[in-house]
Amino acid sequence: MIKIQDEPVRIEDVLAAVADEAHGAHMLFLGVVRNLDKGREVEAVTYDCFRPLAQKELALIAREASERFGVRIAAVHRLGRLGVGETSLAVAAASPHRDAAFAASRWVVDEIKRRLPVWKKEHYAGGDAHWLEGCGLIANG
Repeated sequence: MIKIQDEPVRIEDVLAAVADEAHGAHMLFLGVVRNLDKGREVEAVTYDCFRPLAQKELALIAREASERFGVRIAAVHRLGRLGVGETSLAVAAASPHRDAAFAASRWVVDEIKRRLPVWKKEHYAGGDAHWLEGCGLIANG
């Protein structure tokens, strides 16, 4: 399960996507909208992207992690306007042992933050909003 979607993230589906009886470690990371950023009260965040490119890059990140760490990976990034507490990103990793699942999960999240062309606009209390610096469009290979 590698998806860019508008619908709320179903955590049980993300975990089910990596389930394997041979894997004793199942790791789940959730990124949620927080209510404060750099001292400003955040009411919501809007995520946007060029969907075909973002989907392709997310799949590439997951494949690289699977090959690098020998794990199963699922990753879902939500788009649209999300309120405080809503899940914007879910990454699951499963492996026979915990070390690989922990390492792969962290690596995938870091690579998503670095490479995934998804842009984030914070909406603040008082009505103003600001696009945050994000990933630029880069050509891979």
